[in-house]
Amino acid sequence: MNWDADLRSIQEVRHYLHEAKSAQKQLERMTQAQIDGIVKAMAEAAETEAERLGAMASEETGYGKAVDKKAKNLFVARDVYAAIKEMPTVGIIRRDEARRVWEVAQPVGIVAAIIPSTNPTSTIIFKCLIALKARNAIVISPHPSALRCSLESAKVMREAAEKAGAPAGLIHCIAQPSLEATNELMKHKLTDIILATGGTAMVKAAYSSGKPAYGVGPGNVPVYVHRSADPAKAARLILQSKTFDWGTICASEQAIVVDRAIKPRLVDELKRQGACFVGEEEKRRIASIILIGKGLNPKIVGKSPQIIAGMAGTSVPDNARALVAEETEVGLAHPWSVEKLSPLLALYTVDDWQEGCRRCMELLELGGMGHTLGIHCEDMAIIEAFGLEKPASRIVVNAGTTFGGIGATTGIQPSMTLGCGTFGNNITSDNIGPQHLLNVKRVAFGIREMATDAPQVQSAAAERAVQSLTSQGKLGITREEVMQIVKKVLSEMQIQS
Repeated sequence: MNWDADLRSIQEVRHYLHEAKSAQKQLERMTQAQIDGIVKAMAEAAETEAERLGAMASEETGYGKAVDKKAKNLFVARDVYAAIKEMPTVGIIRRDEARRVWEVAQPVGIVAAIIPSTNPTSTIIFKCLIALKARNAIVISPHPSALRCSLESAKVMREAAEKAGAPAGLIHCIAQPSLEATNELMKHKLTDIILATGGTAMVKAAYSSGKPAYGVGPGNVPVYVHRSADPAKAARLILQSKTFDWGTICASEQAIVVDRAIKPRLVDELKRQGACFVGEEEKRRIASIILIGKGLNPKIVGKSPQIIAGMAGTSVPDNARALVAEETEVGLAHPWSVEKLSPLLALYTVDDWQEGCRRCMELLELGGMGHTLGIHCEDMAIIEAFGLEKPASRIVVNAGTTFGGIGATTGIQPSMTLGCGTFGNNITSDNIGPQHLLNVKRVAFGIREMATDAPQVQSAAAERAVQSLTSQGKLGITREEVMQIVKKVLSEMQIQS
């Protein structure tokens, strides 16, 4: 029988899910030491293969830089692993002896992992690590344009896990990706949870599948540079962050909002450190290729400034690290103001931090609600005001937002999946980790008895006391008088059951 491609891909998904179900039941019975040994072996394999997989991803997708994709793979293999390796995920993981509550971890089951083309290898390594750390199986739906490097990344993870003692069939990657296959994976009865990293439409599909899902929103990240900031340091950190892998991480800066008082010095530093400020004609030409309809033009994603300028029919110096255009408006009619996933930055000028707040809000509302905001500032009161007021789940202070948002240069949990909270229609605002792929049960011991109606209790206690005194012949006053005395004493003692 010659099956249609979509039917073959659906059958592939079903086959993988059944294998994953069987394997996950075996993994679930393993000890914490066994699980930790498997995850360690996977991290070591990822570190060994980081360069090869990064080069494959860059070559196959045409996005970003091989050296930076290697760095992302190493970030997962080293930083993410270091953050989760001591995390308890088997059996009783916490004991609160004061409240007499034990927390018991159980895996969710099978994780459906949706993978983007911008960060395919690092995201697969990441999701495999956190899934198996929580004793889950994982079935991966790769982006078709990143199929080869995705299959290879999954193979590296699978072979390392199995060599370390994991049952066969825990890690699968769809070899015939299609929209039908992804929908089948997300909706199948054996799928227990979805980790969706990709475009807005894919994340919405995940949330509409009827399954629990962790999705992520877009990251139209503004960075505010306050007059108290060090302009040289701010410029260095912004450019390092924005040009990393040519801007393919969604936490990268999309617009600089700068105080007028410090703007000349910041602009000078940006230029000195490799930013190219475009004129009005160049700005218009590049703006014309940023969007296709209301969506980002995928052809500019992860491309160098020189390639993007060439696509727009203009040119920029060979040493230009990023292209900057001054902007005054926000909205789809002004493409420089949207999330660009490339080394393109809008520059907005404001008179004070209050106006800076309003401008940052406009940029977040355009397409980055709940994601990330950057601020370069030495005034703690201003930093606090930004942290309290903005609908962003990560407020990155005096660091590049790319690295700060994923937890590489800040103290938040290292992760390649960044929740946007209800601001961005996500279920969590956390950086995702193994703890999000666990069911945590509570074993709770009784530590008190429920209070009942005190007057009734007191009356019953008083009656028993009177009966006791009567039986012992110790009454020197009337029964009614004794009853009143006993009730008064019991009331003062506040006896309750």
